[in-house]
Amino acid sequence: MLRVFVTVDVELWCESWQQLDAGFPEAFASHIIGRTSRGDYGVAFQARMLREHGLQGVFFVDPLFATRFGPTPLADTVGMVQLEAQDVQLHLHTEWLDEAPAPLFPHITDKRPLMRQFQEHEQRLIIEEGLRLLRDAGAPRVDAFRAGNFGFNAATLPALAANGIRFDSSYNACVLGPDSGLLPGLTLTEPVEQDGVLEFPVTVFRDGTGTLRPLQITACSWAEIEAVLWKSLEAGRQSVVIVSHGFELLDATRSRLDPIALRRFRKLCEFLGRHRDQFPCGPFSEPAGPVGRAQPRVVRPARWTSALRLAEQGVRRLRY
Repeated sequence: MLRVFVTVDVELWCESWQQLDAGFPEAFASHIIGRTSRGDYGVAFQARMLREHGLQGVFFVDPLFATRFGPTPLADTVGMVQLEAQDVQLHLHTEWLDEAPAPLFPHITDKRPLMRQFQEHEQRLIIEEGLRLLRDAGAPRVDAFRAGNFGFNAATLPALAANGIRFDSSYNACVLGPDSGLLPGLTLTEPVEQDGVLEFPVTVFRDGTGTLRPLQITACSWAEIEAVLWKSLEAGRQSVVIVSHGFELLDATRSRLDPIALRRFRKLCEFLGRHRDQFPCGPFSEPAGPVGRAQPRVVRPARWTSALRLAEQGVRRLRY
């Protein structure tokens, strides 16, 4: 049995920091609702598809935009997830901190997009603020976290523990994980415990060229995703963490449906629903087995699975 965590980062971005208020309605429509001429394919759609296949995903919701635009859009976002019986957890993009009318740190006026750019005591306050906003929006049980841009460091874990958060999934070996200070010299592939927090790393694999890639809907062919799942099960791994975003099923313009990404997500839900005894899918919880610091090798699927992704990328370029 291999525990699978389907994680969805829920966040929004306006076209310009200089015209936030004018751009917010369109940003909410594209990044949260996923509005296209063919229908809505955002947060509510992904949550509903998971629920229809008997699955429960983890929706990491960034609440900091509410400090600028008020509580209602955040409550609406949380409601979309909870309506489909999905799990709401904390995501923080610290770029929003200086945009609040009453900023948390009045002395900070520059953009700091990474949690690691703040001291541990500041990280504690940011997490505390995020928890308050999420709870006020109707999410009472928050015990997992992912840093925006995967930009955490070793100081983030005690800051999480101080706020009662037991699980973190900010380590991404393809982004900033190796520089986080968490077990330097190792590529994390399985959960580890440090400072009272269980770190569930984003699953990565080596593609047909040997390049390290995250297990993300838009970054992998379905053949790669399926191969990583089966190979991880055969290797006796404890867990796999898959990444998506609220806008993952839209193309790069955030205005049109990406049929390739939709097909991958649909296949993932069908696969996990069909094989739920082997691949149980749900919220973060204590690992079934012991948590150790020995890390298995990174999985490497067959090369042809990566060739399919390259072919799909070619189709995307022609279409978009």
